[in-house]
Amino acid sequence: MARVPLIEKEKAPPEVKEVFQKIEDNGARILNLYKAVANSPKLLLNFIRLGNSVMGKTELPPKLRELAILRVAKLTGSEYEWAQHAPMALETGLSKKQLDAISGWKNSAEFNDIERAVLQYTDEVAKNVKVADKTFNRLKKFFDEQTIVELTIAIGFYGMVARLLVPLQVEIDESAGSVGNLLGKSKQ
Repeated sequence: MARVPLIEKEKAPPEVKEVFQKIEDNGARILNLYKAVANSPKLLLNFIRLGNSVMGKTELPPKLRELAILRVAKLTGSEYEWAQHAPMALETGLSKKQLDAISGWKNSAEFNDIERAVLQYTDEVAKNVKVADKTFNRLKKFFDEQTIVELTIAIGFYGMVARLLVPLQVEIDESAGSVGNLLGKSKQ
C-alpha cells in the first residue's frame, strides 16, 4: 500500500482533474505514479511534461532509452519502473535475453558495444553522478552531444522517478505496455 494517497480523478482538486482528463482524452491511462505525484498539484503537470519529453521527443534511440531506464530500475530496486518499462523495452527491440542479463550485463555477451557504452554510462551516472573520462569518451564514439545530454536526462529523470516510487511504496499498476499507451495516441 502506498505511503501517500493515490489521488483519483473524482476526488482530485480541479487542476489535477484537468491534467488527468487530458491524459484520458489523449487515450492514455492515469498511472499510479501520476496519482502519487498528484499530491503536489503544482508539480504534476511539469513532471508529466518532462517525462513525456524524455519518452517521445528526443533523438536518443528508444531501445537505448529503455535499456538505460531498466538499468536504473535494477540499480534502484524500482520494481514499478521495471514492470512499466520491460514491455516497452521489448517493443523497442531489446530481447528477453537482454532483459534477463541487465543485472549482470558486464559478464554477458547479450549486449553490443553501443549498448555496453550506454550501460556503463548509466551505471556511473546513477551510482556515482561523476563519470570517468574513459566512459564518456567511449560514449562520444557513438553519440553526438544532443544524444548524450538526452541520455543523461533520461537516466536522471528515471533515477528521480525511482526515488519517488520506492520510498513512497507506490503499487505497481497494469503496465502501459507501449510508449503509445503511456503518452497517448496523439503524442506519438
